[in-house]
Amino acid sequence: MTKIRWHEGTASHMQIKENKGVTWLTYPAFEQFKDIVHGFSTRLGGVSEGIYASMNLSFTRGDKDAAVYENYRRFAAALGFSERDIVTSDQTHTANVRIITEEDRGNGITKPRPYTDVDGMITNVRGLVLATFYADCVPLYFVDPVHHAIGLSHSGWRGTVSKIGAVTVKKMQETYGTDPADVYAAIGPSICQECYEVSEDVILEFKKSFAPEHWEKLFYKKENGKYQLNLWEANKIIFTEAGITEKYISMPGICTCCNPDFLFSHRASHGKRGNLGAFLGLK
Repeated sequence: MTKIRWHEGTASHMQIKENKGVTWLTYPAFEQFKDIVHGFSTRLGGVSEGIYASMNLSFTRGDKDAAVYENYRRFAAALGFSERDIVTSDQTHTANVRIITEEDRGNGITKPRPYTDVDGMITNVRGLVLATFYADCVPLYFVDPVHHAIGLSHSGWRGTVSKIGAVTVKKMQETYGTDPADVYAAIGPSICQECYEVSEDVILEFKKSFAPEHWEKLFYKKENGKYQLNLWEANKIIFTEAGITEKYISMPGICTCCNPDFLFSHRASHGKRGNLGAFLGLK
C-alpha cells in the first residue's frame, strides 16, 4: 500500500475510492449530488510502465497510445461511465473556457479535438464527462445543482493570475443562469505552498492580480530571494470573490509533489512523468 502524506494544517476534504483495481480521489461534498460523476485519478490501477506507471492519461508524453487508451477505459469503468463519453481540454495556460455540447462527445479520446487553447470547459449535457489534466497545476471543479450544469478548469500559476476560476463561474452564469451562491466548488490535488518555490517575476504578476491584503496568505519571501506561493489559497480567494459560498468550497488536503508515488508531479519527477486527470460529468 502506497503511504499517503496528507497536508498538515489543511482539513482533508478528499476521500480515497477503489473499484476494479483502480484508485481515485473524490469530494464528500459532491456525493450528495446523484446526477454527477466525479473523481481525480492517481498513479494506481493502470497498465503503463516506467515513468508512466501506471495510470498515465497523456497521449503526448511518450507513452504507448494503446496503454493510455486502456487506462481511460479502466478508469471510466471503475467510476461507471464510458471512455467514449469523455471530452478533453487542450491546455495551454490560457483563461479560455469552452461551452461543451453533444457534438464534443469523445473529443481527444475517440476522435481528434477540433479546438486548441482550451483550459476550462462547462456543460449541461447529460452523459458527457469533462476531463482536464495535471501534474502539479490546480484542478478546479464547479457543480451547479440548481441548473444541472458543471465546469472543470485547469489553473496553473498563469491561469490563477488570469483568474480562470472566476471566468468559469461567469461563463456558467451567462450560459446556464447559474447563481454563484448555489455553486459547489473544489480545488483539486496539486502542488502545496511548501513545495512551490517561484521567482520574483511570478510574484509580481500575483501582486498585480490580487489585492495587497491577500499577499501575506499567498506568498512569503525566503533568504535566497525566491518565494513560496500558495495556489490553493489564491484559488479559494478567486472562488469567494466570484460569489461562491465559502462553506461550499472543498480543499484538496493532498499535494502532488509530496506524494510522487501516489500522484504524478512535474517538480518531483523533474519532468519525467505521466498525467493525472480530473473528471466531472452529468449522469
